[in-house]
Amino acid sequence: MYAAITLFVFMCLTATISADHHHPCHSPNMTGVMSVLSLKGEVKAVGAFTYDSMGKKLRFKSNESHPMNTSHGLDVLMFFEEGKFYEIDTKNKTCEKKTLHCPMHPLDIPDDAKFWSTINSGSASIEGEGLKLNVWGGSMPDKKGHYSMSVTMGCLPVSTFYFTESNSFLFTIMEVETEIKDPELLVLPSYCVGQPVEETPEGTVNSFLNEFM
Repeated sequence: MYAAITLFVFMCLTATISADHHHPCHSPNMTGVMSVLSLKGEVKAVGAFTYDSMGKKLRFKSNESHPMNTSHGLDVLMFFEEGKFYEIDTKNKTCEKKTLHCPMHPLDIPDDAKFWSTINSGSASIEGEGLKLNVWGGSMPDKKGHYSMSVTMGCLPVSTFYFTESNSFLFTIMEVETEIKDPELLVLPSYCVGQPVEETPEGTVNSFLNEFM
């Protein structure tokens, strides 16, 4: 499986398709399930997410409604425009407020992404047995890596590969509904209000991706 994934990404990275007529789209509001798999075979997290595309907010809660033998539980609320995020512990009613250094995440195509190709997952000739996807990609200079993002024609994310020098991950998006089913999930809990920003150790880059490293 990993050899096939590597070959697919290599093909995308070496594509020379002209992207003059393609422009990155932006995902709508979404509620769904996200899984995070290390390409070493470790399931890092599986959980529910809520994404506000206009407000640039994301809540991800793992190991709650979708319990699995994952490496760690995680509950984060990301405010991408403000450049801040919170690691939340609802059981103990505590949270940590941190500076968000990189706004990249697997639910929206970056503005500087490059169009690589259009592919058909499954069968294009059998009705109901295929899914047409646009593949976008780009570099991650801060991590000396690359990413490859597959989205539907309606700009719903399906999967994103992140390849870096130290770690590689596959994010898979499932059970998507184009609405915010519970707006309260994107509201900062009262016990987090007024929380001071924690100091970031020198050399650390805080991002959604880094939460799984």
